[in-house]
This record gives sequence, C-alpha cells and structure tokens, in this order.
Amino acid sequence: MSAPKVQLLLTGNELMTGDIVDSNSAMMAQLLKVLGLEVNRKVTIADNLALLVSEITYMASTSDILIINGGLGPTVDDLTAQALSLAIGEELSQHPQALAHLTLWCQQRGTELNAPNLKQAILPAGCQIIANRSGSAVGFSVRYKECDIYCTPGVPHELKNMLREQIVPAIAEKLPSNLTTDVTRLQVFGLGESSLQKAINEQLPNWPAEIELGFRAGMPLLEIKLTTNTKQGLALKPLWQQKLAKVLGEHLIAEIQGRPKPLAEHLLNQLQQQSVKVTTAESCTGGLIASKLTEISGSSLSFEAGYVTYSNEIKTAMLDVPASLFEQDGAVSEAVVIAMAKGALLKSKADLAIAVSGIAGPNGGSEDKPVGTVWLAWGSIDNIKTQCLLLPYNRHQFQQFVAAIGLDLLRRYLQKVTATPNYVIERAFLPLSAVKDKGQSFNKVIN
Repeated sequence: MSAPKVQLLLTGNELMTGDIVDSNSAMMAQLLKVLGLEVNRKVTIADNLALLVSEITYMASTSDILIINGGLGPTVDDLTAQALSLAIGEELSQHPQALAHLTLWCQQRGTELNAPNLKQAILPAGCQIIANRSGSAVGFSVRYKECDIYCTPGVPHELKNMLREQIVPAIAEKLPSNLTTDVTRLQVFGLGESSLQKAINEQLPNWPAEIELGFRAGMPLLEIKLTTNTKQGLALKPLWQQKLAKVLGEHLIAEIQGRPKPLAEHLLNQLQQQSVKVTTAESCTGGLIASKLTEISGSSLSFEAGYVTYSNEIKTAMLDVPASLFEQDGAVSEAVVIAMAKGALLKSKADLAIAVSGIAGPNGGSEDKPVGTVWLAWGSIDNIKTQCLLLPYNRHQFQQFVAAIGLDLLRRYLQKVTATPNYVIERAFLPLSAVKDKGQSFNKVIN
C-alpha cells in the first residue's frame, strides 16, 4: 500500500497580499516528514466562502489527509468552520467542549466571553476537538468520505503544539501496518539534476517503482532522496542504492546522517583524519575558500593561514610570484597559479594548497580569456595539478562555484581519485595563449 496522499489548504487575505509570509506550510511539511509523509499539493486561498467550499470539496476528494490552516478566529473573515460545514453537508452548532475551552480561556485572562469569541465555538456537527493550550481557537477534525480533515489555527506556535502533541500522533496511529517508510539522503557535487537524471535513465533504466527518487538542487551540493513506503521497497533499496552509487562515482560526497554537512566540513574531516594541513592562495574568490573552511568549528587543526592576493604586486610581495610571469602569461594563467600555490605552501608550511586566479566579471574579459575563465592549482609542493575552466555565470555565482570546485579538487586529491569530474568534462577550457604550439587545437567549453 502506498503512503497516504497529504494536501494543505492555507487561508487568509494576509497570505495572498504578502502581509504575512507563509511559514506554517514548511512547519507542517517538516513534522509530517517524521512519519515519512510528503505533501503532494498545497493551496493558498483568500477569505472567500465560495472559493473555500469549492477547494475543500475538491481537496477532500483527492487526498487521504487534508490539513486546513487559518480562519478559526472570532472575526467575520474567519470562514473555515462555515466553509467546511457546507462542503461536507453538516450543520453548524455550538460545540460544548469548544465553549468550555473559551469560557476557561476568558476567565484566566479576566475578560468577558463576548459574541465574537463565541463564534469560535460554532463548529460542524460531529467534529472532534483538537485542544489549543495557548490560544482561544480550538482546532477540530472530521472524517469525510475517505479523507481525514484537520482544521488548525494560523498562529504558528499554536499550530506547532497541535501538530506535535495531537495531529501527528493521530495520523501515525492510522498509517497502514505494512507501510514501512524509509528515507535515504545522499550529497552529490559536480552533477546537475539534468545530467544526473540522464545518467540514471541510461544506466539504470529499470529503476524499481518501489523506490521513489527525488532531487533537491542546492549550492553547491545536490541532494538525492531515496524513499520507500513498503517492506518490499525497503528490501530492494540496498542493492539499488549501491547501483546508484556506481553511477554517481566520485561525485557522491556522503550519505547524510543527521544534519547535512557542507563541502568544507567533509574536506576538513579528511584533512584531520590524515593529519594534513592546507593553505589557500586566492585572487578572484577574495578569500571565500578560506572563509568556508573557517566557518567550521575546529578548522584550525587543519588550516592555519590563507592568502588573499588580488593585485599582481601583492601576489609578488606576499607569495613571491615572479613579476615576469604577469608579462609573459598574464595574472590568469597556469604559471601564476602554480607560483601562488608554491608560495603559499612555503610561507605557511602547510602540506596542501589550493590557488585560484580568474576573471569574475562582468568586466575584464578578452577574446582569449573571456569573463568566467579561471585557473586552479592544487596539491603538494612536489605534485601540483592544474586546470582551467570557463564558468559563464554572474560574479557571485562564479565565486561560489570556484570556491566549491577548489574544495572538491582537494577532497579528490586526498582520496587519490583519478576519474575526471563532470564539471571538468563540461567546463574545461584552455586559452589559445596558453598553447605552446599555436597551430594545435585547444579545449573549449562543452555546453
């Protein structure tokens, strides 16, 4: 049996005008995720009775669980109870439990139970109360046809208490006994969603329907989610996860256990395991690689110094890059990043270095070295590797990608990976000025 279909209906003119930013749906989705349930449809609608009735009727007929959020207050624009009663064909009446809650709530605050507050006790006949321990509006639930409908207040902390203490446990009790939800999350770097999907289609054409594949794009790490909802799917998962790992190759960073870790943290863990120290020599990234490393607690065990050498003069003064190289090859060149890496290693006495020099744009490019050109050098003093890439993005994206690629190249170096990463295959570039024999061909970007 498949997992129940879950839909959310959020109500309120304030949500439609942007006066209130919707955070409740994210909260609901996260708490339902604990049960292995995912929201497959979410609708936000204004305080309009006809629209609410129509939407409730449709959503109740197409979902197993419907959570309605908002519209339970004392004012004329709080229409959830009325709309639900019309949608399910139940009369409105004063609910004794809701009335008792309101009476106590007013007494505790020394206020009068007035007519607007009494409106919050007028609910669809036969509904079950969901207690609200901090607000005036109780929640309530009904079973309509094959759908469990939960009506909740819009106040975030009231909603959160109801979900955690009552609604999520109630949903858990009704989940099928053969439903075994299990979610595995993988972190990947260097493969985009389309490239990854193409590889899976070609190499794993018989991917089982019992294992749902999901992708979450991020910068810089892509997350792949493998979800199973049955015992059969759970039994199949180890084999197919292993097959997927082969497709991903060294682009697979890790399986997520607990919180997702940034790329810099994965690198620092490897550096610490091997008792290796790293240094950085950065031009176009302005210290971003060093910043990502030092964001991680304990980074000082593996990182003691980084150098931001933006001008040619400072590259020479701080890292002893020969001034003649700028005239011969230019600042964005293989010779310069090699000299930067060696200079940083000698100055810091670190074991490994990553050096970058590029054209972040939007100005400064040429026909030979267009905006987005970057040279990277990485490795130890006696084994420095280099690569030129063309990353045609805006300035911010360019810097973020260069920093992430630099971290990944060091990770691969430590793991002694020889396979060429996808981003090199797709973005390798060699300026004509760097080719010794101007008659030979040179690498261009593969779009």
